[in-house]
Amino acid sequence: MTLSLFDQFSSPSFLGIPMILMALALPWLLIPTPTSRWLSNRVVSLQGWFIARFTSQLFMPLNVGGHKWAPLLASLMMFLLTLNMLGLMPYIFTPTTQLSLNLGLAVPLWLATVLIGMRNQPTHALGHFLPEGTPTALIPILIIIETISLFIRPLALGVRLTANLTAGHLLIHLISSAVFVLMPMMPTVAILTAVLLLLLTMLEVAVAMIQAYVFILLLSLYLQENV
Repeated sequence: MTLSLFDQFSSPSFLGIPMILMALALPWLLIPTPTSRWLSNRVVSLQGWFIARFTSQLFMPLNVGGHKWAPLLASLMMFLLTLNMLGLMPYIFTPTTQLSLNLGLAVPLWLATVLIGMRNQPTHALGHFLPEGTPTALIPILIIIETISLFIRPLALGVRLTANLTAGHLLIHLISSAVFVLMPMMPTVAILTAVLLLLLTMLEVAVAMIQAYVFILLLSLYLQENV
């Protein structure tokens, strides 16, 4: 039976039980936890250095009030990064290719930044809808445009992450299938295609890391506007 290319993105199940919860719990089991000892191993030290550098760079433009979000966004960054990297392994389901999951992460966090802005500085938050000096004739149109741009932010967050990972997985699947088909007929072309597949896989590793960073970076920018 011929399967669709998008069947690889369907949520797996075992005995009628969806396995997406196991896929979401797997990254937390792989992330090493610090010990109470004075000296730790290299993996924990490298992880601590990475989280410290990432947090300092991400929250440098924010004031002290925004630093309360550091544990949440740093944990989400490690979570998305691990999910994206695990999804590049064969026969591993990638939960971040599901738009429902990405929107489930993007919408509440975006809404929290908006509500914080409305509570702490409502005048400044509402001032984004109507910049100072706007002509009277453009006021209704500008308010509608700014409102649409505000509500499209969580959709853009989820769709960007989903589209980039889905496109990369589809390209890897198509090129790897081409390698197996061309190998008995044209070995030279198959080898060149395999080299292209290797380069694409390296690119996808970079995309997996960059998309996790971009997701958190955009959330921090939304937070910066409201704190």
